[in-house]
Order: sequence, then C-alpha cells, then structure tokens
Amino acid sequence: MKLVVLDGYTENPGDLSWGDLERLGDLTVYDRTSLTDEEETVSRIGGAEIVLTNKTPITRRILDRCPGIGMIGVLATGYNVVDCAYAAQKGIPVSNVPAYGTAAVGQFAIALLLEICHHIGAHSDSVHAGGWSRSADWCYWDYPLIELEGKTMGIIGFGRIGRRTGRIAKALGMKVLAAGSRPTEEGAGIAEYVELEELLRRSDVISLHCPLFPETEGLINRESIGKMKDGVILLNNSRGQLVVEQDLADALNSGKVAAAGLDVASTEPIRDDNPLLSARNCIITPHISWAPKESRQRIMDCAVETVKAYLAGRPINVVNGV
Repeated sequence: MKLVVLDGYTENPGDLSWGDLERLGDLTVYDRTSLTDEEETVSRIGGAEIVLTNKTPITRRILDRCPGIGMIGVLATGYNVVDCAYAAQKGIPVSNVPAYGTAAVGQFAIALLLEICHHIGAHSDSVHAGGWSRSADWCYWDYPLIELEGKTMGIIGFGRIGRRTGRIAKALGMKVLAAGSRPTEEGAGIAEYVELEELLRRSDVISLHCPLFPETEGLINRESIGKMKDGVILLNNSRGQLVVEQDLADALNSGKVAAAGLDVASTEPIRDDNPLLSARNCIITPHISWAPKESRQRIMDCAVETVKAYLAGRPINVVNGV
C-alpha cells in the first residue's frame, strides 16, 4: 500500500522521524508541493491510497483524477484545504489532528502579549549594542512598560486554546471575559461569559481564538475596532482572515489600537504589501504558535494512529462524516 506526504517539511524539518509511517506501507515524503499547480499534486499522489497533507489543497478536480485515494489525513486541526463534502460523496474519510497544540498556542498568545508589555527582544538588542554600558543611569527603558495585574483580557472563542490562554491570563492577575463560544462549567471557572459587544467595550487586551467561518471572517474591522477601548492591545494567533488588515493598520497608526501581536496573516506567506508590515507597534511572527517539537510530535503520533485505524477498518478523527 502506498502513502504520500505532500508537504512534510514544516511538520518535520529533520528533528522528528517518519519511521512509524514507513512501517505501515510504501511511504513517499515531499518537503513541499505547489499550492496552485494541481498537475504537480496529481502526479505526486499517483496511485497512493493514503494522502497526508498540511497546506496543499485537495480539490474536487484532484479527487476526480486520483481514484485510488482511500483516505486523506490533514496534518493539522484545520481541514479547509480539502473539499471534504466531495470526498464524503466519494466515500473517502478525511481525518485531522485535534487538540495537538493547545498548550503551545495558548503559551504563544501570552508570549506575544508579554513581548508587547516589555519589549524584551528590543531591550536585549539595545544592551548588546552598547546602550546599557553607555547609559548615564543604572537602568533605562526605550518603550512604555505595562503591568497586566488588574487589567481585563477578552477572549473571542473560548474553546480549548481560548481556555488555556485564559488560565494563564488569570494567573497573571487579569480578569478574563469570554465570548463567541457556548458557556461551559469549565469555562465559567476561568472567565465571565459576555456578549461580544460588551467584551469589545470592556477589554484592555483582546485575544482571538475562534475558527474561521463565514460569520467570523473580518470580525475585527473598522466598526468593531471603534467599539473597543482607546489603547487596546489585540492578539491573533488563530486565523489571519479574522482581521481586516487595512482597518487594523489604520487603527495602529492612529493609536486607537496601542499594539498588536500577530502570528497569522490573511495570506501566508505574508505578502510584501501587507499594510501591517509598516504599521506602528505591530509584532508579526511567521505562524509558529503550533511549532514546538512537542506539538509536532503529537501531530506525527496522531497521524500514525489515524492511518492504523483506517487500515483496521475503523477510521478515527474523521471530520467529514464518512
């Protein structure tokens, strides 16, 4: 049986092993496959029965041209890169990897916030450049420093990652508000559930942890920013399309939004003309919240178990109802 990994490099740039998958069949791993050249994708799938992808799209046309596909595994939680409905029509289960990055992504959201509050990287660079040794005073700071105790964090999307972020924020002495998810007993122990407009109005920090759906696309826009406090901090390490980027850039440049910490963009890799690249007080990292080795190992382990389950005739983690 043939297995193919279409874009394995970000999952495993060399510090993990594909060995457990290799033991399940004839495995071919490509570092990268074009996101737009369907001919390349079709050629690389060939006669493979099991296809694993991270960001390489599996479209209706590809499914029609690769009749040997029996299962598609997405090496991530999001599965919008696959035409799941059409795969279901063909009886092809599409599986994903749920919950692998809860700890890492929650931790990264707080890391973005702490960098905004303290500018640790910039201060370290300044010291290494001689700024401290030349200082007339025993200490100095080049940016306003922010204490989080007593401030309010509003979390939009209070699932596993939102709750993890909320726990850390609460441990820092912050009050936590939650919106955009159905209240749960666990969540109520962390946050006060409120309507979205109240969250926008009351929060000093707003962190996005909701999935990308038609109703959440462009959720952060000129109108919703206008309802926020002056000087709010915005964090997004969920999906770039949740934010209208020009509107956020305008708000950063005007000072309405004091700072933003972003790990995602509407187009990835980010385009050179993205307005946030030149906006004031905007930290942007290259979609790495999910990428600690421990998280990627969980993806690998889950992918192996998913393939084993498919081969045993009992698919797991199926997202398209097959």
